Amino acid sequence: MTVLEPFGARLRRAMDERGPLCVGIDPHASLLAEWGLGDNVDGLERFSRTVVEAVADRVAVLKPQSAFFERFGSRGVAVLETTVREAREAGALVVMDAKRGDIGSTMAAYAEAFLHKDAPLFSDALTVSPYLGYGSLSPAVALARESGAGLFVLALTSNPEGGEVQHAVRTDGRTVGATVLGHLALENAGEEPLGSFGAVVGATLGDLSSYDLDMGGPILAPGIGAQGATPADLPAVFGRAVRNVVPNVSRGVLRHGPDVVALRDAAERFADEIRAAVTSA
Repeated sequence: MTVLEPFGARLRRAMDERGPLCVGIDPHASLLAEWGLGDNVDGLERFSRTVVEAVADRVAVLKPQSAFFERFGSRGVAVLETTVREAREAGALVVMDAKRGDIGSTMAAYAEAFLHKDAPLFSDALTVSPYLGYGSLSPAVALARESGAGLFVLALTSNPEGGEVQHAVRTDGRTVGATVLGHLALENAGEEPLGSFGAVVGATLGDLSSYDLDMGGPILAPGIGAQGATPADLPAVFGRAVRNVVPNVSRGVLRHGPDVVALRDAAERFADEIRAAVTSA
């Protein structure tokens, strides 16, 4: 298996060169309809190819949401395979948003599906859930290291329901979210210029100064655009870790389709606004 340069190093370079922006590829039914496409495999394929054509050669990261492809069965997964391959060929890093989490051999199989270099769905990084215990992610951590890929672990998510678990306080006085961040700091120890094991932290969460977000790895930050957060909010939310934040924008860019130029312009505007906010912090 060919081993890539570590994901963290590749991501740092992509963010520096292309701007710190992740564009989601979220072909849900209402958005397909807005684009004038059918809620079927043909519409899915047209949507995905258009996004890749518009922005894969200029944004740092593309993040397909696996569920919107899986709902069409094997033909949808085939479109996802093509989307991942063509996005990576155009120079974007691909984060597969699949939020997998399980134990033992099942977690190992999920890792093989998305993190093995020869897998049809190989992605540069994968979102995973640690809520069967952080140690349950060990097979994915090991294979990511082996293949030069990365993980984004759910830590402090933007959905309101997340707080009941992530802000819960353990017997040692730390919250569950802080515990996840602590594990990631250990994974990234000594890695330069950026570790490969990141956290998912919502940009809509406001003051997070009670959490140590500077854990040596990237932060995937949903919430910019349709969920209400703006690029200008980033320094206040993420503090000294803001330079390692990869804000995810989905609907804020995708609503400009299917016009390729309009999609491209929207992505470039967000990238410029995010870069300005981060560098001025």
